[in-house]
Amino acid sequence: MSNLLTKAFQKAQCLPEHIQDELAEQFIEDIEMELKWQQTLSQPESAILEELAEKALRDSLQGKTKVMGFDEL
Repeated sequence: MSNLLTKAFQKAQCLPEHIQDELAEQFIEDIEMELKWQQTLSQPESAILEELAEKALRDSLQGKTKVMGFDEL
């Protein structure tokens, strides 16, 4: 663990338990989002584009899209 993170935890220990719990929940959420972001960035670009294309097709088949011209964007 880095020195800065250790320092943050030491400071958090001085706070009331309910605030510590709130900080912990936010920290866990931030870590999960960071891991998800890192996973997304580690995928080859073609995999990301393929995933986006599949989503676009699903949305279209489900009627969640509409035809628009460039001047309507």
